[in-house]
Amino acid sequence: MSEIRFSSNYQDLSQSSGVDAGFQFEFYCERCSDRWRTHYKPYRSGQASGWIQKGASIFGGLLGNASTVVSGMAQAGWHSARDDAFKEAIADAKEHFNRCGNCHDYVCEPCFDGANGLCFNCAPNVQVKITQARAQGEVRSAADRAATEGESRGTRHDVRQDMQLVCPQCRAETHGAKFCPECGYKMAQQVACTACSTLLQPGTKFCTECGHRQSGAA
Repeated sequence: MSEIRFSSNYQDLSQSSGVDAGFQFEFYCERCSDRWRTHYKPYRSGQASGWIQKGASIFGGLLGNASTVVSGMAQAGWHSARDDAFKEAIADAKEHFNRCGNCHDYVCEPCFDGANGLCFNCAPNVQVKITQARAQGEVRSAADRAATEGESRGTRHDVRQDMQLVCPQCRAETHGAKFCPECGYKMAQQVACTACSTLLQPGTKFCTECGHRQSGAA
């Protein structure tokens, strides 16, 4: 059907039977996904079938037979009526969407450059791109300055000191603290040799590297 141009960016909300039987279609912009919905168009045959079915469920008898007949007629005419309703929906949708001359997507008015016949994905708005580039540059510059500041702060940390990151008593994470934040257990922080600065375990009497006696050792 040559009239059906919107092949992938619509949703059929129509119902073929029941008291709410009718036709309605929802189209969406293939760039921003904003949606536009056609006016609801009732399908009288399907609605009649629905009302008769409701009556048959209460009274039965002849209404039950009539319900079967009317339901069959409604289903028989559904596809033709749906095609006609869809053609009307397509005609209405053309007033709300534009087809990009490059990517061929259907987009809404705010996403379309009417002067060039292109969507803003294919022909970006210059002012938008300038503002976007300025913001991206600002973020990059701030990130570079933050990295430099972080490197400066990093020089203040003692990176040679081994730390217990998990308390040996309660197994809580210590994050390098001298005492466990959960149970108060004193962490075994290494100390530097007073002579050669080799890191030693607390209580070590003589340096394992140079043999120097440590101050405070008994």
